Amino acid sequence: MVSIQLPDGSKREYPGPVTVADVAASIGTGLAKAALAGRIGEGDAARIVDTSFTIDRDMPLAIVTDKDADGLEVIRHSTAHLLAYAVKELFPDAQVTIGPVIENGFFYDFSYKRPFTPEDLAAIEAKMTELAKKDEKVERRVLPRDEAVAYFKGIGEAYKAEIIASIPANEDVSLYREGQFEDLCRGPHVPSTGKLKHFKLMKVAGAYWRGDHRNEMLQRIYGTAWATKDELQKYLTMLEEAEKRDHRRLGRELDLFHIDEHSPGTVFWHPKGWTVWQGVEQYMRGVYRDNGYKEVKGPQILDQGLWEKTGHWGKYRENMFTTESEKRDYALKPMNCPGHILIFKQGIKSYRDLPLRFGEFGQCHRNEPTGGLHGIMRVRAFTQDDGHIFCTEDQILEECAAFTQLLQKVYKDFGFTDIIYKVATRPDARIGTDESWDKAEHALMESLRRSGCEFEIAKGEGAFYGPKIEYTLKDALGRHWQCGTMQVDPNMPERLDAEFVGEDGGRHRPIMLHRAIVGSLERFIGILIEQHAGALPAWLAPVQVVVMNITEAQAEYALEVVKTLQKQGLRAEIDLRNEKINYKIREHSMQKVPFLLVVGDKEKANGAVAVRARGNQDLGVMALADFQTKIASDIALKV
Repeated sequence: MVSIQLPDGSKREYPGPVTVADVAASIGTGLAKAALAGRIGEGDAARIVDTSFTIDRDMPLAIVTDKDADGLEVIRHSTAHLLAYAVKELFPDAQVTIGPVIENGFFYDFSYKRPFTPEDLAAIEAKMTELAKKDEKVERRVLPRDEAVAYFKGIGEAYKAEIIASIPANEDVSLYREGQFEDLCRGPHVPSTGKLKHFKLMKVAGAYWRGDHRNEMLQRIYGTAWATKDELQKYLTMLEEAEKRDHRRLGRELDLFHIDEHSPGTVFWHPKGWTVWQGVEQYMRGVYRDNGYKEVKGPQILDQGLWEKTGHWGKYRENMFTTESEKRDYALKPMNCPGHILIFKQGIKSYRDLPLRFGEFGQCHRNEPTGGLHGIMRVRAFTQDDGHIFCTEDQILEECAAFTQLLQKVYKDFGFTDIIYKVATRPDARIGTDESWDKAEHALMESLRRSGCEFEIAKGEGAFYGPKIEYTLKDALGRHWQCGTMQVDPNMPERLDAEFVGEDGGRHRPIMLHRAIVGSLERFIGILIEQHAGALPAWLAPVQVVVMNITEAQAEYALEVVKTLQKQGLRAEIDLRNEKINYKIREHSMQKVPFLLVVGDKEKANGAVAVRARGNQDLGVMALADFQTKIASDIALKV
């Protein structure tokens, strides 16, 4: 007898070995039709298997359908194979290489004699639909490694043969066949191609074989796949909206910044963009000031020996820019923490000085691969709102709770209210005692509870020296951006010999809390631009008000208005061009200016302005003083 325990706690018994598909059929025909795979085992030992998988002993089983996250992964994995099948049908000389699942979809890399065109992509997608409708059974078989190598060489798939040849000789490999196409894969896959209905090919890009630039350039076809038509359409609509909000496009259109080939991975800020930057930096500087942080500034270049002591040299050497002077090696700092410890170590510190909070707008450099650079979201030179809190173990909880509440306020002011909280706990390879890990993890979790936050546990994802909280923003399009962090670190103070005098008169090591709210200012501004579709709130907008005259007769009055607003501290500009007023309004609306003030003869006579708010809102005519009060209120309230 084989006993199967189902997720609801019930058990089903079978006289002998049984497949996942058989179990699903015994529960009901509806489940049998919906079954995509099975999940066997429990907890960390659970794994996903094909519906054809045979269960020959007692175990827990859950039937995976398209309503499960695992089911969606199986759909995407199988759709990648359907893509390769279609390519081989249309382009028999093409060679298939690798095709994994990625976030929201999949890709497959191909070697082919000419570049794939948009017309090719459309034809491949049509062929995928045709093949899916055949509802061909997907079958698995296992071969010894050497036999599999010979098989793929025999059908002209040199890349597959190379992949398999890298597997240990004593291992078997699994192959999946659908129709005339067979591919190397660990699986699992949907039981038949008819389960694959809602997919779309997105684009073609270049990719080096095995990610090595010394190898052949392959063609990577990206696609997306979903469980339902509505989910697919929702995703495609989100992509369209994301394209409209793309910070790179808006950066050009709004004249905020540009990226130049003369300095890849760095940002050239234009006057308007630098105004936004200063708005963010000065706001965060006020956050430092109002919450007990002492602002510091460390050097850009530090001796290689320091980075060796901290451990960064061994782990991040390839991502560090280095230089040499007078036969001494240095590195541009990729992070600010070692410099803050060196500042902490100057002079004797007492327990009465703790917690000691340092903050720095520190510019860092990391040698990111060119292919990984992305506008101002991922760069080589960036500035962090970096902070480090030196405290005792007993102070961790209070500091973390205060930080979370502060972070929530900052994010709200920038227009983000949906935050995901995650606590990354101890990994298997770690330093420190279980007692110290228990205290640190408890402090982080309790700090979130005190702030009323529900959180996830990322088991084993902490650093080797301490746990951390990750704060992730959810933007207007539902995308996730991990920006903030709070990390407990007893290790670096130990490595760099930082200490304080305790109440007992003895020497003690401080705990170092690494914390950031916005993280990289460059990246955060990119997120802001996309969150607000370039229409930044009045307090951050590079130009807050534009004053426009209708005819030359109001030019002098328009100048008086703009000077009055500028004296108020507003970023106000004037447009006296001899153009029709509707043309001026349209042009400045395209620049997403929060307020447009129009002055004609009536407004001039009454000391008033006609106010148009962004979004084509006509607020009517009001006294200039009333408008000043309104915009001052909007700015103060971060509207």
